[in-house]
Amino acid sequence: MIKNWLTKSMALGLVGITVTDRYAGVCPVRGSSMSPTLNNPASNSSFSDDYVFLEKFCLDKYRFSHGDVVIFSNPTNFKERCVKRIVAMEGDYISDTSGAKKVPEGHCWVEGDNSAFSSDSRTYGPIPLGLIQGRVTHVIWPPERIKKVGRQIPQNTFAV
Repeated sequence: MIKNWLTKSMALGLVGITVTDRYAGVCPVRGSSMSPTLNNPASNSSFSDDYVFLEKFCLDKYRFSHGDVVIFSNPTNFKERCVKRIVAMEGDYISDTSGAKKVPEGHCWVEGDNSAFSSDSRTYGPIPLGLIQGRVTHVIWPPERIKKVGRQIPQNTFAV
């Protein structure tokens, strides 16, 4: 009986790991760089973090679009995960304090919706597509914040 239970538990665990590694997962989002889209302080929630659904099918052939909210490894500290919005894809031009520059092949330009509190591509430049871990599609917790996270380009973007 115990052996049977352990075998089923092990199989279920392996299936769970495969699903979260390859197809989808749930991630907490901390900080205010994506407010009001994520962690909106006006929500009057007793929880400080939003939990989001992370879709990973987009990682196949790097299928991303302008306006997607993505989770990626910070290019300066790979142990840290960041959540930002894609505002420019490879080949697009970005305007910053040093003028216009082209986003290199295999990279994208990400910015937080709350630019005053966001460390993003304006700080560390374009990020390699290979650092992206998935696309945020929904806020799933807390209950009063459940919603779809849509594609949109903020008005204050540097893309040209």
